[in-house]
Amino acid sequence: MPITDHALAIAAAEAGAAVVRARYGSSLTRFMKIGNDFATTVDIDAEKAILDVLRGARPHDVVMGEESGRTGTDGNGRTWLVDPLCGTVNYAARTTLVSVNVALHTGTGSAVAASADPFSGEVFWTDGSAAYLRCAGTDERLVPSAESKLVDVNLDPPFPSRDVFLAARMLADDDFIDQFHPRVVSTSLAVAWVAAGRRAAYVTDRRDLSRSVHFAAGIALCQAAGCVVTGLDGEPLHTGGNGLIVAADERTHAALLTLVRRQRTATT
Repeated sequence: MPITDHALAIAAAEAGAAVVRARYGSSLTRFMKIGNDFATTVDIDAEKAILDVLRGARPHDVVMGEESGRTGTDGNGRTWLVDPLCGTVNYAARTTLVSVNVALHTGTGSAVAASADPFSGEVFWTDGSAAYLRCAGTDERLVPSAESKLVDVNLDPPFPSRDVFLAARMLADDDFIDQFHPRVVSTSLAVAWVAAGRRAAYVTDRRDLSRSVHFAAGIALCQAAGCVVTGLDGEPLHTGGNGLIVAADERTHAALLTLVRRQRTATT
């Protein structure tokens, strides 16, 4: 029986996670990219494991890998977005806050996705209609919640919107301090945690994220789970606007939009 797309996303993410987990703590060769960004041998090997799974089941689909770039023939409207190790800096520092992300993008957005935590053994996944957590072979529906008041923010450069918005400034706002508790895990695993109710929200000023290998899986999970997902100005992501706000509910989203707009007003 042919494997479904969502089962394939899970299998691919788990294949990458197995490599990441097995190589943890080993000696890593680094390959510098732009600025201080780098990949390691584990990023490359995990991506190869993921691509082997995808290619074996869907040889005619396009694959966009963070390390290998675009491969495959275009034409069927299906592109797999692969981030083999989100949190490379954490991993290289022997910190286990990382994720392995796989998402299928079609003409209408990311149809299915999986985000695997190599060290907890958890896989957050969606078939496009609902979102789930798989652990020890059992699937549980993801239910967002703002109860924790924890807001994860991206504080890693570059800061493309710094003239009008900077996450570090938001953290110093008295209204933010009164309403929320900041967290920084420096991996898109935190986006999946919003869908799972472990974070109230996630904020980044990175641009045009709807087809990002880093964020596509987390965004798909949150949308399927019923989170509020927009750009920094509250605009739909497909419009190609700036940044990302993912919130567990409308109230949290509205509060964060107010904080963002306050910075924009102050700098204009």
